[in-house]
Amino acid sequence: MELNPFSYEFHEDPHPIYRWLRDHVPLYRSEQLDFWALSRFRDVLPALVDWETYSSAEGVVLERLDPKMLEATPMLISLDPPRHDRLRKLVSRAFTPRRVASLEPFVRATAVRLLEPLVAQGGGDFVKDFSTPLPMEVIFTLLGVPDADRRQLREWTDLALDRDPDTPAIPARALEASLHQMRYLYELLGDLRRRPRDGLVCGLLEAELETDGGTTRLSDGEIVGFCSLLGAAGNETTTKLLANAAVLFARHPGEYRKVLADPARLPGAIEEILRHSSPAQYAARTVMRDVEWYGRTVPRGARILLLIGAANRDEREFRDPDRFDVDRQIPEPLGFGQGVHFCLGASLARLETRVALEEFVRCFPRYTVDDARCRRMHMSNVHGFASVPFVRE
Repeated sequence: MELNPFSYEFHEDPHPIYRWLRDHVPLYRSEQLDFWALSRFRDVLPALVDWETYSSAEGVVLERLDPKMLEATPMLISLDPPRHDRLRKLVSRAFTPRRVASLEPFVRATAVRLLEPLVAQGGGDFVKDFSTPLPMEVIFTLLGVPDADRRQLREWTDLALDRDPDTPAIPARALEASLHQMRYLYELLGDLRRRPRDGLVCGLLEAELETDGGTTRLSDGEIVGFCSLLGAAGNETTTKLLANAAVLFARHPGEYRKVLADPARLPGAIEEILRHSSPAQYAARTVMRDVEWYGRTVPRGARILLLIGAANRDEREFRDPDRFDVDRQIPEPLGFGQGVHFCLGASLARLETRVALEEFVRCFPRYTVDDARCRRMHMSNVHGFASVPFVRE
Protein backbone atom coordinates (compact mmCIF):
# COMPACT_ATOMS: atom_id res chain seq x y z
CA MET A 1 0.00 0.00 0.00
CA GLU A 2 1.05 3.61 -0.57
CA LEU A 3 0.57 6.70 1.59
CA ASN A 4 -0.12 9.72 -0.60
CA PRO A 5 -1.53 12.65 1.42
CA PHE A 6 -2.59 14.34 -1.82
CA SER A 7 -4.72 11.45 -3.10
CA TYR A 8 -8.41 12.26 -3.30
CA GLU A 9 -9.16 8.59 -2.58
CA PHE A 10 -7.09 8.90 0.60
CA HIS A 11 -9.13 11.97 1.62
CA GLU A 12 -12.32 9.90 1.40
CA ASP A 13 -11.12 7.32 3.94
CA PRO A 14 -7.51 7.24 5.16
CA HIS A 15 -8.07 4.67 7.90
CA PRO A 16 -7.42 1.40 5.99
CA ILE A 17 -4.01 2.78 5.01
CA TYR A 18 -3.38 4.00 8.55
CA ARG A 19 -4.20 0.55 9.97
CA TRP A 20 -1.80 -1.09 7.52
CA LEU A 21 0.94 1.39 8.40
CA ARG A 22 0.55 0.87 12.16
CA ASP A 23 0.60 -2.90 11.81
CA HIS A 24 3.23 -3.41 9.12
CA VAL A 25 5.30 -0.25 8.52
CA PRO A 26 5.23 1.93 11.68
CA LEU A 27 8.08 3.92 10.14
CA TYR A 28 7.06 4.49 6.53
CA ARG A 29 9.24 5.83 3.73
CA SER A 30 7.90 7.41 0.53
CA GLU A 31 10.64 7.59 -2.07
CA GLN A 32 8.33 9.25 -4.60
CA LEU A 33 7.31 12.16 -2.37
CA ASP A 34 10.49 12.12 -0.25
CA PHE A 35 9.10 11.85 3.27
CA TRP A 36 8.99 9.52 6.25
CA ALA A 37 5.94 8.94 8.47
CA LEU A 38 5.13 7.72 11.98
CA SER A 39 1.67 6.30 12.67
CA ARG A 40 1.56 4.80 16.17
CA PHE A 41 0.29 6.88 19.09
CA ARG A 42 3.31 6.28 21.33
CA ASP A 43 5.62 7.37 18.50
CA VAL A 44 3.64 10.41 17.33
CA LEU A 45 3.07 11.91 20.80
CA PRO A 46 6.75 12.23 21.89
CA ALA A 47 7.73 13.48 18.43
CA LEU A 48 5.11 16.25 18.65
CA VAL A 49 6.58 17.30 21.99
CA ASP A 50 10.28 17.09 20.96
CA TRP A 51 10.58 20.33 18.98
CA GLU A 52 14.39 20.29 19.16
CA THR A 53 14.53 17.08 17.11
CA TYR A 54 11.37 17.56 15.04
CA SER A 55 11.35 21.19 13.89
CA SER A 56 8.38 23.16 12.58
CA ALA A 57 10.54 25.89 11.05
CA GLU A 58 10.08 24.71 7.43
CA GLY A 59 6.30 24.50 7.74
CA VAL A 60 3.89 21.89 9.04
CA VAL A 61 2.53 20.61 5.73
CA LEU A 62 4.32 18.31 3.32
CA GLU A 63 4.48 20.77 0.45
CA ARG A 64 7.42 23.13 0.67
CA LEU A 65 6.41 26.67 1.50
CA ASP A 66 8.26 29.77 0.32
CA PRO A 67 10.91 30.59 2.98
CA LYS A 68 10.60 34.30 2.13
CA MET A 69 6.87 34.22 2.93
CA LEU A 70 7.51 32.33 6.17
CA GLU A 71 10.03 34.98 7.17
CA ALA A 72 7.93 37.98 6.08
CA THR A 73 4.79 36.83 7.93
CA PRO A 74 6.03 34.45 10.65
CA MET A 75 3.41 32.18 12.22
CA LEU A 76 3.51 30.41 15.57
CA ILE A 77 2.83 27.12 13.85
CA SER A 78 6.05 27.43 11.80
CA LEU A 79 8.43 28.68 14.49
CA ASP A 80 10.49 26.92 17.15
CA PRO A 81 11.70 28.35 20.46
CA PRO A 82 13.01 30.88 21.27
CA ARG A 83 11.29 32.84 18.45
CA HIS A 84 8.11 30.84 18.99
CA ASP A 85 8.05 31.62 22.71
CA ARG A 86 8.49 35.36 22.23
CA LEU A 87 5.70 35.52 19.63
CA ARG A 88 3.35 33.33 21.65
CA LYS A 89 3.82 35.44 24.79
CA LEU A 90 3.14 38.64 22.87
CA VAL A 91 0.07 37.27 21.11
CA SER A 92 -1.23 35.88 24.41
CA ARG A 93 -1.24 39.42 25.81
CA ALA A 94 -4.19 40.17 23.50
CA PHE A 95 -5.65 36.73 22.73
CA THR A 96 -6.58 36.05 26.35
CA PRO A 97 -8.89 33.42 27.90
CA ARG A 98 -11.14 36.28 29.02
CA ARG A 99 -11.44 37.61 25.45
CA VAL A 100 -12.27 34.11 24.19
CA ALA A 101 -14.84 33.47 26.94
CA SER A 102 -16.48 36.84 26.29
CA LEU A 103 -17.36 35.67 22.76
CA GLU A 104 -19.85 33.02 23.95
CA PRO A 105 -22.98 35.23 23.76
CA PHE A 106 -22.02 36.34 20.24
CA VAL A 107 -21.33 32.73 19.17
CA ARG A 108 -24.71 31.63 20.54
CA ALA A 109 -26.61 34.49 18.93
CA THR A 110 -24.90 33.76 15.60
CA ALA A 111 -25.69 30.05 15.84
CA VAL A 112 -29.35 30.78 16.61
CA ARG A 113 -29.58 33.24 13.70
CA LEU A 114 -28.06 30.73 11.25
CA LEU A 115 -30.26 27.86 12.45
CA GLU A 116 -33.57 29.75 12.21
CA PRO A 117 -33.98 29.42 8.42
CA LEU A 118 -32.83 25.78 8.56
CA VAL A 119 -35.50 25.03 11.13
CA ALA A 120 -38.11 26.79 8.99
CA GLN A 121 -37.22 24.78 5.87
CA GLY A 122 -36.61 21.50 7.72
CA GLY A 123 -32.91 21.14 6.90
CA GLY A 124 -30.27 22.34 4.48
CA ASP A 125 -26.55 21.95 3.89
CA PHE A 126 -24.86 21.77 7.28
CA VAL A 127 -21.52 23.01 5.89
CA LYS A 128 -22.72 25.77 3.59
CA ASP A 129 -25.49 27.02 5.86
CA PHE A 130 -24.05 26.52 9.35
CA SER A 131 -20.54 25.19 9.97
CA THR A 132 -18.87 27.52 7.45
CA PRO A 133 -20.53 30.88 8.24
CA LEU A 134 -20.46 30.41 12.04
CA PRO A 135 -16.67 30.37 12.63
CA MET A 136 -16.23 32.86 9.79
CA GLU A 137 -18.46 35.36 11.61
CA VAL A 138 -16.68 34.73 14.92
CA ILE A 139 -13.11 34.98 13.62
CA PHE A 140 -13.73 37.93 11.35
CA THR A 141 -15.62 39.79 14.08
CA LEU A 142 -12.68 39.10 16.39
CA LEU A 143 -10.28 40.48 13.78
CA GLY A 144 -12.48 43.47 12.89
CA VAL A 145 -13.06 42.50 9.25
CA PRO A 146 -15.95 44.55 7.79
CA ASP A 147 -19.06 42.58 6.87
CA ALA A 148 -18.75 43.44 3.19
CA ASP A 149 -15.30 41.82 2.96
CA ARG A 150 -15.93 38.57 4.84
CA ARG A 151 -17.13 36.30 2.07
CA GLN A 152 -14.25 37.28 -0.21
CA LEU A 153 -11.69 36.78 2.55
CA ARG A 154 -13.16 33.36 3.36
CA GLU A 155 -12.97 32.37 -0.33
CA TRP A 156 -9.30 33.35 -0.44
CA THR A 157 -8.65 31.39 2.77
CA ASP A 158 -10.30 28.25 1.36
CA LEU A 159 -8.57 28.57 -2.00
CA ALA A 160 -5.16 29.07 -0.38
CA LEU A 161 -5.51 25.59 1.15
CA ASP A 162 -6.89 23.90 -1.97
CA ARG A 163 -4.74 21.14 -3.51
CA ASP A 164 -4.67 19.11 -6.72
CA PRO A 165 -4.72 15.30 -6.64
CA ASP A 166 -1.50 13.27 -6.25
CA THR A 167 0.98 16.16 -6.26
CA PRO A 168 2.75 18.18 -3.55
CA ALA A 169 3.01 21.22 -5.83
CA ILE A 170 1.02 24.18 -4.53
CA PRO A 171 -1.35 25.19 -7.35
CA ALA A 172 -1.09 28.69 -8.79
CA ARG A 173 -4.64 29.51 -7.67
CA ALA A 174 -3.68 28.74 -4.06
CA LEU A 175 -0.56 30.93 -4.20
CA GLU A 176 -2.54 33.78 -5.75
CA ALA A 177 -5.23 33.48 -3.07
CA SER A 178 -2.57 33.56 -0.33
CA LEU A 179 -1.15 36.77 -1.74
CA HIS A 180 -4.62 38.37 -1.92
CA GLN A 181 -5.28 37.32 1.67
CA MET A 182 -1.98 38.71 2.96
CA ARG A 183 -2.41 41.97 1.05
CA TYR A 184 -5.88 42.41 2.49
CA LEU A 185 -4.68 41.79 6.07
CA TYR A 186 -1.87 44.35 5.69
CA GLU A 187 -4.42 46.89 4.46
CA LEU A 188 -6.76 46.06 7.37
CA LEU A 189 -3.88 46.48 9.81
CA GLY A 190 -3.06 49.87 8.33
CA ASP A 191 -6.69 50.95 8.61
CA LEU A 192 -6.87 49.86 12.26
CA ARG A 193 -3.66 51.75 12.99
CA ARG A 194 -5.17 54.93 11.58
CA ARG A 195 -8.59 54.38 13.20
CA PRO A 196 -8.14 52.17 16.28
CA ARG A 197 -11.12 50.18 17.52
CA ASP A 198 -11.68 47.85 20.41
CA GLY A 199 -10.69 44.42 19.13
CA LEU A 200 -8.03 41.75 18.90
CA VAL A 201 -5.89 43.41 16.24
CA CYS A 202 -5.66 46.65 18.20
CA GLY A 203 -4.78 44.56 21.23
CA LEU A 204 -1.98 42.97 19.21
CA LEU A 205 -0.74 46.41 18.16
CA GLU A 206 -0.49 47.40 21.82
CA ALA A 207 0.97 44.12 23.14
CA GLU A 208 4.32 44.59 24.82
CA LEU A 209 6.81 42.23 26.45
CA GLU A 210 9.61 43.07 28.86
CA THR A 211 13.06 41.89 27.74
CA ASP A 212 16.58 42.19 29.08
CA GLY A 213 17.17 45.10 26.71
CA GLY A 214 13.88 46.90 27.35
CA THR A 215 10.62 45.98 25.62
CA THR A 216 9.55 44.25 22.41
CA ARG A 217 6.40 44.54 20.33
CA LEU A 218 4.91 42.63 17.42
CA SER A 219 5.96 43.65 13.92
CA ASP A 220 3.31 44.19 11.24
CA GLY A 221 4.44 40.94 9.62
CA GLU A 222 3.99 39.04 12.89
CA ILE A 223 0.49 40.46 13.39
CA VAL A 224 -0.50 39.62 9.82
CA GLY A 225 0.98 36.14 10.23
CA PHE A 226 -1.06 35.53 13.38
CA CYS A 227 -4.26 36.91 11.84
CA SER A 228 -3.73 34.76 8.76
CA LEU A 229 -3.17 31.67 10.91
CA LEU A 230 -6.20 32.43 13.05
CA GLY A 231 -8.32 33.05 9.96
CA ALA A 232 -7.25 29.82 8.25
CA ALA A 233 -6.87 27.43 11.18
CA GLY A 234 -9.70 29.02 13.17
CA ASN A 235 -12.14 28.80 10.29
CA GLU A 236 -11.12 25.48 8.80
CA THR A 237 -10.69 23.46 11.98
CA THR A 238 -14.03 24.47 13.47
CA THR A 239 -15.86 24.11 10.15
CA LYS A 240 -14.52 20.57 9.71
CA LEU A 241 -15.02 19.65 13.38
CA LEU A 242 -18.67 20.71 13.33
CA ALA A 243 -19.42 18.93 10.05
CA ASN A 244 -17.73 15.77 11.30
CA ALA A 245 -19.93 16.00 14.39
CA ALA A 246 -23.10 16.25 12.28
CA VAL A 247 -22.13 13.21 10.20
CA LEU A 248 -21.02 11.12 13.18
CA PHE A 249 -24.14 11.85 15.22
CA ALA A 250 -26.33 10.98 12.22
CA ARG A 251 -24.46 7.71 11.69
CA HIS A 252 -24.54 6.84 15.40
CA PRO A 253 -28.01 7.76 16.63
CA GLY A 254 -27.45 5.95 19.94
CA GLU A 255 -24.57 8.28 20.77
CA TYR A 256 -26.64 11.27 19.65
CA ARG A 257 -29.41 10.23 22.00
CA LYS A 258 -26.92 10.29 24.88
CA VAL A 259 -26.12 13.94 24.08
CA LEU A 260 -29.81 14.76 23.69
CA ALA A 261 -30.50 13.28 27.10
CA ASP A 262 -27.58 15.07 28.73
CA PRO A 263 -26.04 18.07 26.89
CA ALA A 264 -23.33 18.15 29.60
CA ARG A 265 -21.81 15.24 27.65
CA LEU A 266 -21.00 17.56 24.74
CA PRO A 267 -17.46 18.60 25.82
CA GLY A 268 -16.46 14.93 26.07
CA ALA A 269 -18.22 14.18 22.79
CA ILE A 270 -16.21 16.93 21.09
CA GLU A 271 -12.96 15.33 22.25
CA GLU A 272 -14.15 12.00 20.83
CA ILE A 273 -15.02 13.66 17.50
CA LEU A 274 -11.51 15.14 17.42
CA ARG A 275 -10.06 11.69 18.06
CA HIS A 276 -12.28 9.66 15.77
CA SER A 277 -12.36 12.09 12.82
CA SER A 278 -9.44 14.47 13.24
CA PRO A 279 -9.65 17.64 11.14
CA ALA A 280 -5.82 17.89 11.24
CA GLN A 281 -4.59 14.56 9.90
CA TYR A 282 -0.87 15.11 10.19
CA ALA A 283 1.82 17.55 11.24
CA ALA A 284 4.94 17.72 9.11
CA ARG A 285 8.33 18.27 10.73
CA THR A 286 11.97 18.56 9.66
CA VAL A 287 14.36 16.19 11.43
CA MET A 288 17.22 18.12 13.03
CA ARG A 289 19.49 15.13 13.77
CA ASP A 290 19.74 11.51 12.67
CA VAL A 291 17.10 9.49 14.55
CA GLU A 292 16.55 5.74 14.83
CA TRP A 293 13.10 4.20 14.45
CA TYR A 294 12.43 0.49 14.11
CA GLY A 295 15.98 -0.30 13.06
CA ARG A 296 16.16 2.40 10.40
CA THR A 297 17.79 5.82 10.37
CA VAL A 298 15.84 8.93 9.45
CA PRO A 299 18.59 11.36 8.40
CA ARG A 300 19.00 14.93 9.47
CA GLY A 301 17.13 17.30 7.15
CA ALA A 302 14.47 14.75 6.20
CA ARG A 303 10.78 15.57 6.25
CA ILE A 304 8.63 13.39 8.50
CA LEU A 305 4.86 13.27 8.89
CA LEU A 306 3.46 12.73 12.37
CA LEU A 307 0.17 11.05 11.48
CA ILE A 308 -2.24 12.36 14.10
CA GLY A 309 -5.22 10.76 12.35
CA ALA A 310 -3.53 7.35 12.48
CA ALA A 311 -2.35 7.75 16.08
CA ASN A 312 -5.89 8.60 17.17
CA ARG A 313 -7.13 5.21 15.91
CA ASP A 314 -4.22 3.16 17.28
CA GLU A 315 -5.47 -0.14 18.76
CA ARG A 316 -2.45 -0.12 21.08
CA GLU A 317 -3.78 3.01 22.76
CA PHE A 318 -7.57 2.92 22.36
CA ARG A 319 -9.92 0.02 22.90
CA ASP A 320 -12.08 -0.57 19.83
CA PRO A 321 -10.68 2.63 18.24
CA ASP A 322 -12.98 2.72 15.21
CA ARG A 323 -16.04 2.90 17.46
CA PHE A 324 -17.49 6.36 18.11
CA ASP A 325 -18.14 6.63 21.85
CA VAL A 326 -19.07 9.99 23.38
CA ASP A 327 -18.24 8.68 26.86
CA ARG A 328 -14.69 7.59 25.95
CA GLN A 329 -11.95 8.91 28.22
CA ILE A 330 -9.02 10.43 26.30
CA PRO A 331 -6.15 11.20 28.71
CA GLU A 332 -3.75 12.59 26.09
CA PRO A 333 -5.69 14.20 23.22
CA LEU A 334 -3.77 14.96 20.03
CA GLY A 335 -6.46 16.87 18.11
CA PHE A 336 -4.95 20.29 18.88
CA GLY A 337 -1.34 19.13 19.14
CA GLN A 338 0.91 18.75 22.16
CA GLY A 339 3.89 20.53 23.65
CA VAL A 340 4.98 24.05 22.72
CA HIS A 341 2.92 23.91 19.53
CA PHE A 342 -0.37 23.15 21.28
CA CYS A 343 -2.95 25.17 19.36
CA LEU A 344 -3.40 28.62 20.88
CA GLY A 345 -6.93 28.75 19.45
CA ALA A 346 -8.05 25.40 20.92
CA SER A 347 -10.21 27.02 23.59
CA LEU A 348 -11.98 29.15 20.98
CA ALA A 349 -12.60 26.15 18.70
CA ARG A 350 -13.97 24.13 21.62
CA LEU A 351 -16.22 27.00 22.71
CA GLU A 352 -17.59 27.55 19.20
CA THR A 353 -18.18 23.84 18.68
CA ARG A 354 -19.87 23.32 22.04
CA VAL A 355 -22.21 26.30 21.67
CA ALA A 356 -23.03 25.48 18.03
CA LEU A 357 -23.86 21.88 18.87
CA GLU A 358 -25.92 22.89 21.91
CA GLU A 359 -28.11 25.01 19.65
CA PHE A 360 -28.20 22.43 16.83
CA VAL A 361 -29.25 19.68 19.25
CA ARG A 362 -32.03 21.91 20.55
CA CYS A 363 -33.29 22.67 17.04
CA PHE A 364 -32.81 19.24 15.46
CA PRO A 365 -33.36 16.47 18.02
CA ARG A 366 -33.94 14.09 15.09
CA TYR A 367 -32.32 14.43 11.67
CA THR A 368 -30.71 12.39 8.91
CA VAL A 369 -27.75 13.10 6.66
CA ASP A 370 -27.80 12.25 2.95
CA ASP A 371 -24.56 10.24 2.88
CA ALA A 372 -24.70 9.74 -0.88
CA ARG A 373 -24.56 13.49 -1.46
CA CYS A 374 -21.89 14.36 1.12
CA ARG A 375 -18.73 15.72 -0.52
CA ARG A 376 -15.19 15.99 0.82
CA MET A 377 -12.78 18.94 0.74
CA HIS A 378 -9.38 18.34 -0.83
CA MET A 379 -6.75 20.13 1.20
CA SER A 380 -3.28 19.24 2.38
CA ASN A 381 -3.37 18.06 5.98
CA VAL A 382 -6.96 19.06 6.78
CA HIS A 383 -9.72 16.50 6.15
CA GLY A 384 -13.42 17.20 6.23
CA PHE A 385 -16.61 17.80 4.33
CA ALA A 386 -17.43 20.42 1.72
CA SER A 387 -21.13 19.54 1.77
CA VAL A 388 -23.39 17.70 4.26
CA PRO A 389 -27.08 17.76 3.22
CA PHE A 390 -29.41 16.99 6.11
CA VAL A 391 -33.14 16.97 6.85
CA ARG A 392 -35.21 16.97 10.00
CA GLU A 393 -37.03 13.71 10.73
